[in-house]
Amino acid sequence: MQPVYTPDAVPPLPVFSQAATSDGHVYVSGNIGCTKDFKLVEGGIQAETRAALENLQIVLAAAGSGLEHIVKANIYMLNMEKEFQLMNEVYAKFFASDKMPARTCVGVAYLPFGAAVEIECIAEIPK
Repeated sequence: MQPVYTPDAVPPLPVFSQAATSDGHVYVSGNIGCTKDFKLVEGGIQAETRAALENLQIVLAAAGSGLEHIVKANIYMLNMEKEFQLMNEVYAKFFASDKMPARTCVGVAYLPFGAAVEIECIAEIPK
């Protein structure tokens, strides 16, 4: 296992890495829609989703991968009933319609820093 770090992304908290690589895959820690100083972006669920995916993109690039290589994504949301479709509208813009990764979306009671959405993934590292 090799930790991944890039100063271009939101810094990790001291208890985990931005991502870790192992056996040709990168395991990216959960990302919320915040700035590098952990302030949530303004604009609600869609802005947070966009910022979380953009940060995922930066971390994946640092590991030698990219969004197009995501095999599995996990999404955690505070309010799936009211915001699921809004999140999906943004999420869909980041992936080719014929290359959508496998995905799980779970409703949760709380996310770090009061975020509305958190996204993590597993991606291949192309050879």
